[in-house]
Amino acid sequence: MQTQFLVDEAVEALQSQIDDTAIIACSGGIDSTVAAVLAHRAVGSMLHCVYVDTGLMRLNESDEVSEMFADLGIELKIVDASERFFSHLSGVTDPEEKRKVIGEQFIRVFEEEQDGCGAKFLVQGTIAPDWIESGGGERDVIKSHHNVGGLPEDVDLEIVEPLREFYKDEVRAIARELNIPSSERQPFPGPGLAVRVLGELTPDRVESCRQACHIVETHLEEAAERGECDLPWQYFAALLPVRSVGVHGDVRVHGETVVVRAVTSLDGMSARYSEIPHEILAKISTKITNSLKGQVNRVVYDITHKPPGTIEWE
Repeated sequence: MQTQFLVDEAVEALQSQIDDTAIIACSGGIDSTVAAVLAHRAVGSMLHCVYVDTGLMRLNESDEVSEMFADLGIELKIVDASERFFSHLSGVTDPEEKRKVIGEQFIRVFEEEQDGCGAKFLVQGTIAPDWIESGGGERDVIKSHHNVGGLPEDVDLEIVEPLREFYKDEVRAIARELNIPSSERQPFPGPGLAVRVLGELTPDRVESCRQACHIVETHLEEAAERGECDLPWQYFAALLPVRSVGVHGDVRVHGETVVVRAVTSLDGMSARYSEIPHEILAKISTKITNSLKGQVNRVVYDITHKPPGTIEWE
């Protein structure tokens, strides 16, 4: 009953805020999907949903998101902007700068889409941890979330954030109330794999990280189904610009390092590393190094809680 009240309240608030065409970025993550469903209930056809393929998404992400929105009965436009993002991110290695570049390019894409649909409003799936960690006032900047601290100053759209005061567990509860099939989907950062590829972003390095993430996700999900471990709250791989000597067969390689990260959490504000059985980690390591021969030759497991670490690695 309480969750239904929150849904009704959010829909009413959106109806009072939006009186013209609105556009929303739909990444397929739980936050933006919930925001899209709420906004669609509130303003119907005045909402234009856009999925931007940045080239920094998970394996098969575009197809899965398109299918999900079709099942939800919401029209979704897919924009392939991968070349644009890689071009603007060329040579950018600082994690804060990456987020700001991505934030600006997201807005520029939507401004271009705005010309087509005449949008006056930009709906975002911003949740409480996003603006808390992005700093402001007396709060320190932990990391600039692309939809908050990464936004450019000259945004020509009125921003609407229906989930701004909610935490991740509350957003999941709302998703279940809305019958969104991905309500238990693990979090994925707005800037995508850009924050999981430390150092320079190139298509090859991003693809290595994409494949490593898929291996981690697949192995842990299958292990959880077999009852060999609990499924973590979030689990992925990050690619580090740390090279070391290794051996594949009789061949010397000088490859990079993948770090596997898996944590348990309630709302993302704090987290504890997941105690994954060594047998599962060994299978993940073998699969990654065999699949990415010549590119990755070392796999490590992160046993840092949040704090002192963050969940993502950049």
